[in-house]
Amino acid sequence: MNSLTALQQLPANLDKHRLPNHVAVIMDGNGRWAKNRTLPRIMGHQRGVDTLKDLLRCCQDWGIPALTVYAFSTENWGRPEEEVKFLMTLFERVLRRELDEMMTENVRIRFIGNLNSLPQSLQDEISYSMDKTATNSGINFSVATNYGGRQEIINACQKIADQVKQGLINVNEINEKLFESYLYTSGIPNPDLLIRTSGEMRLSNFLLWQMAYAEIYVTQTLWPDFDRTEFQKALLDYQQRNRRFGKL
Repeated sequence: MNSLTALQQLPANLDKHRLPNHVAVIMDGNGRWAKNRTLPRIMGHQRGVDTLKDLLRCCQDWGIPALTVYAFSTENWGRPEEEVKFLMTLFERVLRRELDEMMTENVRIRFIGNLNSLPQSLQDEISYSMDKTATNSGINFSVATNYGGRQEIINACQKIADQVKQGLINVNEINEKLFESYLYTSGIPNPDLLIRTSGEMRLSNFLLWQMAYAEIYVTQTLWPDFDRTEFQKALLDYQQRNRRFGKL
């Protein structure tokens, strides 16, 4: 999709020059959405996939170059076993089903987190999709799966410490840029805007380092109901912020 088409589709009340370069989303409320409709929780997760597809396409349409979503945290393993198994199967099925469309739309997909703990069949699908889309030049779509912000920071510290021990890095060389190169998100700009649905007012161990200066937008809307109108509201709110980064 070319940039002219994207800007033509941008709502008139949004400033194309003040859009975030990177949006991160905590997709919360699938279970509550299903419960409110007396449906099984898995129906909320299935509806949430449709919402995510539309948000990804919306970012493409409106010229936002990066989207990162929190799909499964390291703490989510504590959910009922049946629900966890369903989610793993859902991830795998959606990846297989949507890959051709992502190629057509020039999406580059990347998974961040401790992927080694995932089922092998899902790991295989993840590796294949990342390799297949690696040279795509459209939106950078990152999916945080078995992800925990604290663990990510610990892992980075361990890797750097090992490099120092081997004499490959001098302690005085350690700075923010070097540290970020050891994070799962290496090569991805930090988010400008974090959106959390369902009204919860916390980060939930998501991108703790990367969110240092992100603008946070919380909506009561449950994730399956988060449509383009809701996204537009979030972007309008973002464009009204005065981002000083600690300066006057």
